[in-house]
Amino acid sequence: MKLIVGLGNPELRHAGTRHNIGFDVIDRIAGNTSFTSGKGNYRFTKIVAPGGPLILVKPMTYMNLSGHAVVAAMNFYKINREELLVICDDVNLPLGTIRIRAKGSAGGQNGLKHIIQSLGSEEFARLRVGVGTEQTPASLSSFVLSKFTDEEKKSIEKVIPVCADAVMAFASQGVEYAMTRYNGTVA
Repeated sequence: MKLIVGLGNPELRHAGTRHNIGFDVIDRIAGNTSFTSGKGNYRFTKIVAPGGPLILVKPMTYMNLSGHAVVAAMNFYKINREELLVICDDVNLPLGTIRIRAKGSAGGQNGLKHIIQSLGSEEFARLRVGVGTEQTPASLSSFVLSKFTDEEKKSIEKVIPVCADAVMAFASQGVEYAMTRYNGTVA
């Protein structure tokens, strides 16, 4: 069993924003499966995948407190860090680029930072989805909470299914295979 966590912010006003790309990927993987409240501040659904069961989680804690929901889900389902994959936005990657890592720093991503603090470890897999632009935004928080432009949506609509495929590769073949197969992919 694997725990796949897509980071984002709850509330409809955050739908379609750069920060919510993790939720978008989770929704793509879930398909028509409905989400229910978990034993913590998160919503979840379970699906059967080629690599075994997947628990898909969307924290309802807001981005900066994502660690609370991740730890609650891990504890409830008795998930080890090796069975965890976190999906998040990355403003330092070009739009539509994918980067998977087996471990590492938060790289300025506040959701990852809180998960690292909550777990007391950087040793968990993450799939970063590039949402950056060539120009440095004046306000980073405003930028990540902004919606994609119509032109950017074309790239995002292409990268979300690729991210879903990368998650399935992680679940069935492991993080090393997923890294080799999908890192640097640009939609």
